[in-house]
Amino acid sequence: MLRKYLAGRFEGNITVVLRDWFSRKGALTGAPAVRRVKTYSAQSGFVYQYYYQGRRPFRSGGAAGTEFVFSVSADRRAWRPAAIRMAGSAVAAWQNAHQRELSSAETYALAKMALFQAFDERPDPARMKADVHVSEADIEAIAATLGFD
Repeated sequence: MLRKYLAGRFEGNITVVLRDWFSRKGALTGAPAVRRVKTYSAQSGFVYQYYYQGRRPFRSGGAAGTEFVFSVSADRRAWRPAAIRMAGSAVAAWQNAHQRELSSAETYALAKMALFQAFDERPDPARMKADVHVSEADIEAIAATLGFD
């Protein structure tokens, strides 16, 4: 009954709405006012659609940082969240090595490129359920590709 009620009141995937509602995670911030669904043709052979939902702080085990959440689909029917977790220590290491701070747009760009890397490297869409953890080496490589100094 709750599912029918919510389905009529919310656009999008009801599972995502319920998960976010009952989740202990913080609220997402930084999402654009208008959702833009984009397409990415992965080296794995799959074509993914995705959109940005927002970011929030995370703390897991001994790590803390920022979690960027995207909704992804390989068939335009089943959408699931994909979390890109960027440890604060990894970002701080890059910033210390390069003697400058990354802007919020740059950290978003790093997260988006890490999402693309996961699309390319994971053999099938079901593997996108697992969080993507961005390491210091990943940040260094992606930042170099993007031309960050």
